[in-house]
Amino acid sequence: MPSQTIDRRTLIQLLAGAALAGMPRIAFGAGERITIAGGGILGANLAYRLAKRGAAVTLLERTRPASGATANSFAWINATYSKQPLAYFQLNRLSIEAWHELESEMPGVLPIRWGGSVEWYGDKARAASFAQAIKDHQAWGYPAHVIDEAALRALEPAIATGPVALAAHAQLEGQVDPVLVTELLLDRARQAGARIVHPAEVTGLDRQNGRLRAVKSTAGDVETDVLVIACGTDTGRVAAMAGVKVPLKDSPGVLVHTKPQPRSLERVVLAPIAHMKQMPNGRIVAGLGFGGTPTTETSHESAKRFLESAAAVLPVLATAEVEKVTLGWRPLPQDEFPIIGFPPKRRDVYITVMHSGVTLSPLVAQLAAIEILDGVDANPLAPYRPARFGG
Repeated sequence: MPSQTIDRRTLIQLLAGAALAGMPRIAFGAGERITIAGGGILGANLAYRLAKRGAAVTLLERTRPASGATANSFAWINATYSKQPLAYFQLNRLSIEAWHELESEMPGVLPIRWGGSVEWYGDKARAASFAQAIKDHQAWGYPAHVIDEAALRALEPAIATGPVALAAHAQLEGQVDPVLVTELLLDRARQAGARIVHPAEVTGLDRQNGRLRAVKSTAGDVETDVLVIACGTDTGRVAAMAGVKVPLKDSPGVLVHTKPQPRSLERVVLAPIAHMKQMPNGRIVAGLGFGGTPTTETSHESAKRFLESAAAVLPVLATAEVEKVTLGWRPLPQDEFPIIGFPPKRRDVYITVMHSGVTLSPLVAQLAAIEILDGVDANPLAPYRPARFGG
């Protein structure tokens, strides 16, 4: 509806403030040669935005698109309670609106489901800290609120909550199929003129007189003005070729994927013992959380045991068949915040690496296109520059 569009534009202006700052420096513009290293959801968003702006884009993917962290992501779009401090919350909040914008560009195409998330705790001590987190986000303007057990059951009738000391519903959140989104974006990027090459591993850079001339890969050399690094856990290796330090740390995550089930869940469900969602194709995806799981066990037997335990929350899981178990290594920077932008005194290498890649990818792609093609700094990205690590 038109009123919703106006509201979203107003919200984006309020959250971003003066989105751009500083005088333009080196601007590359339409027709310039940009190589993107990485074919996950972030690289695909970047290829789409840059190609739409008229840049000559080549995307190099080491194996196949969406085969790394993207394929193993829980793919929850949110700006929820762990997104702190305020600037980081605002970045994620703004990117929820960027997802809506992307959806409006591809009406009826994106495999995305809205409806928010529900979260609860039975432990009173944990509930007290959760209550404070909700209040903090409400003070920042996030539409989340406490609900009682009856309201929780009404929102998700198929779940068995167990004891509920405190529950909340965050209304704006969503979920996607990250692999299908990546494939759709790459297809749109191709239509806009981008070249997608895989398998193609970046093996080196050709720099002459302090300027990037080409990116070397196993599929050949690509003449390049700017290299955009969006290759997840491989970011440190590729960035080192350009003399840029990008410190990452290990963050494994195990997810259990069931075979298609009858519709049971309408929202992202964050229960005390498991986090879960149901894909549009009926498959249920469940995990232990998002801070790095205590195990990297991916056997069918361990997955079945996990589903039997999670069935205490979602009874249908007791008989659900395990389709696959994925172990993903999240691209988590050392300080756990995104690393985005040009390194100091460089305009030929642009870094993009972050844990919240699914949530942030459409916004980061929009802002990166502005920074690369227009030579202007985007204020929302100011706290996340590579310069904070030196070098």
